[in-house]
Amino acid sequence: MSYNKSQKAFKEACEVIPGGVDSPVRAFSSVGGTPPFIDRGEGGYLIDIDGNRYIDFVQSWGPLILGHAHNEIEKAVISAVKKGLSFGAPTVGETKLAMHIVNMFEGIDRVRFVSSGTEAVMSAIRLARGYTKRDDFIKFTGCYHGHADSLLVQAGSGMATFGNPSSPGVPADLTKHTLLATYNNIQSVKKCFADSKEGVGAVVIEPIAGNMGLVPADEEFLVELRALCDEHGALLIFDEVMSGFRASLTGSQGISSVRADIITLGKVIGAGMPVGAFGASDNIMAQLSPEGPIYQAGTLSGNPVAMAAGLASLEMLKADPMIYTTLEKRAKRLMEGFQSTADKLDIPMVTEVRGSMFGFFFSKKAVKNFDDALENDSEFFGRFHGKMLEKGIYLACSSFETGFISTMTTDEMIEDAINSATESMTELMA
Repeated sequence: MSYNKSQKAFKEACEVIPGGVDSPVRAFSSVGGTPPFIDRGEGGYLIDIDGNRYIDFVQSWGPLILGHAHNEIEKAVISAVKKGLSFGAPTVGETKLAMHIVNMFEGIDRVRFVSSGTEAVMSAIRLARGYTKRDDFIKFTGCYHGHADSLLVQAGSGMATFGNPSSPGVPADLTKHTLLATYNNIQSVKKCFADSKEGVGAVVIEPIAGNMGLVPADEEFLVELRALCDEHGALLIFDEVMSGFRASLTGSQGISSVRADIITLGKVIGAGMPVGAFGASDNIMAQLSPEGPIYQAGTLSGNPVAMAAGLASLEMLKADPMIYTTLEKRAKRLMEGFQSTADKLDIPMVTEVRGSMFGFFFSKKAVKNFDDALENDSEFFGRFHGKMLEKGIYLACSSFETGFISTMTTDEMIEDAINSATESMTELMA
């Protein structure tokens, strides 16, 4: 494949954009090479400005569960655009989309829309702190909840990719109330509760972590976590910005018996448009301004174009529950194919699937937390990623990220990807 145009575009971007990208992981720093600059998406494919065509297993990091440029979503967006891009005023689209979410998710009586996952989690933590009147909260090493200051403490995802446990520019005064626990380790959570002098107001967790690779929480761990929060009067926040509508139609609720007090959503509810949301019971959400004293606002919150895209997407997903069965079947087939080749070549590999989400590590042991994830062979992953890209397979450009299947990812694409993985691993072991 030729990347001449992308190389030129990247060089030009570096002159006016830090690192040449607007989100760090896109720079390909952890896998090497030049990031392809994308021209367009078509169903399950990406086409870059050099004309290279890729089977897309990133899907804009999750939201495109129905693939690129879906006709119905495109129609909904164009119809909304013709009426105006933004009003900064209420529209019925917000109410319609909120009704879908309230009717689908147990424990959500009301929801508020924002413009990103970062904003959703940031607002949820503020709400939990205001509701409990406690400043301390617990997060888990390796879980990424956006780039708000108090959350950039031992983060996963892009932070893990660059090997930085925290970020310069984040004052210690803003992180002193952030307590770190180990994912899937209840004793570490108990210690955090014990160490908090002022009391813990909230625990925030990805119930299906997708930012240190795909690492689901054990059911027993979530059950004990729920009990601890109840015992100490802390609110449990599930960050389902990535797993909501991806792991199942109702995210972790379709898999786990544990229910959170506040749920944050994003990705799929905008069908690719910038959107996020957080929701909870009536008594918790009533604390938000203008009903209550806890302030949160945003001019673009509930943007009519984003609401139209989200409505079109959710209505199609709700209309055909078998979508998730098919997606999971294909994700499992993909990972079984990768695993089979790795086993034959004696390459250490572990895989995971949750609905339309998949992940793999070049590792000798099961990955249960961030320390386990760090033991994966990220150097080998980088070389594997490069081989796959050359064969037209677009995988997440970090070993600490999750992959996604869309409804436009066919069985033939899955087999093509497996064959490419076989060729790539064989070449690397030659």
